[in-house]
Amino acid sequence: MIVIDELARRACVDRGLNPPPEVTPAKALTLAESDIADLGSIVAAALAHSPAARTLLAALEAEQTVPETAVRDYYDRNQDRFLTPQALRRGVSPFDGAAPEDVLPYDEVRQGIAHELRTAAGRQAFFGWLDQARAGVKYSHGHEHPGDPSHPDHEHRH
Repeated sequence: MIVIDELARRACVDRGLNPPPEVTPAKALTLAESDIADLGSIVAAALAHSPAARTLLAALEAEQTVPETAVRDYYDRNQDRFLTPQALRRGVSPFDGAAPEDVLPYDEVRQGIAHELRTAAGRQAFFGWLDQARAGVKYSHGHEHPGDPSHPDHEHRH
């Protein structure tokens, strides 16, 4: 987490970004379990404690462009996510030929889909940045872990 924070601080300086002041440990952010599962525990912990990492992630998300065709394709392929509450109460399945009125209109969900796709693309960009930034980091012997995926014993516990 300390390495990710330091790398993110340097990246923010390089990009001219100004992270907010440090968060005291008592006021560290909490992340949803789904975010932890999507990000991995080390990256999630770093984001919870590092304003610089959060600032960098936000900048990377803002840089992402999601084509309208990708948003529409996501909507068309994931009709089960867009069933109306009434259709869900009736037990309608999008896989068994839901009627058009059983699915929320594209215009109502388009912005939410674009936001989800931009968030996912931003996270991918953050992971790519982190992999590249960590490539030059040299750890002192014995300090390669825990949490360093390049170390063969990165999951051991103390």
